[in-house]
Amino acid sequence: MKENYLLADLPKGKQGIVAQINLEGELRHRLQDLGLVENTEITCVGQSPLGDPKAYLIRGAIIALRNEESSQIVVES
Repeated sequence: MKENYLLADLPKGKQGIVAQINLEGELRHRLQDLGLVENTEITCVGQSPLGDPKAYLIRGAIIALRNEESSQIVVES
């Protein structure tokens, strides 16, 4: 059974599929240009010592997102 949760809650080493992006404007377009689009596999590969930001592997590229941004992205297991 598929389960939806926020990208910010994705634990290190786990992966999911982007289900929904609830961001607007320039940031949404920038993330889409980096390959963060719906139905894309995403893996959490690390986080800073304080937990924010986290690093994610998306289509062969690693990007860092703050919890403020990643909590606006829904992923499914």
